[in-house]
Amino acid sequence: MIHVDVAKETNFPVAASKIKDSVKKTLLANGIVSDCEVAVAIVRRATMQKYVDKYYGDGTDHPVLSFPSNEIEGRFIFPDDGKMHLGEIVVSYDWCVEEASRVGKLVEQVVAEMVKHGTLHLLGIHHDTIS
Repeated sequence: MIHVDVAKETNFPVAASKIKDSVKKTLLANGIVSDCEVAVAIVRRATMQKYVDKYYGDGTDHPVLSFPSNEIEGRFIFPDDGKMHLGEIVVSYDWCVEEASRVGKLVEQVVAEMVKHGTLHLLGIHHDTIS
């Protein structure tokens, strides 16, 4: 079973079910069918910028960040629950609102696209291989 935890920094009008569906569809399309877990956080731009400053330090406006569990530095012990803990995805809701307006899509569609992008990163699929 694929388990997706969704946390929203505030009551953003995007359905958790849409976010979960995006992760699950992306994992299944890439051959992940075993028990696994992914965490997704939808945050304000200011919160996203704090993460960018802390983990990237490049000052750019990132719409999505991924933190794959297999890239954790140092010793980390995962729960003995038989699940693959793939990692965490953080999405900037404000960026998604602006992008939706710019390209004429629903905000939920853009959030789902960013979640898919982040999920691919958790699987080790990066920009040079994303189509």
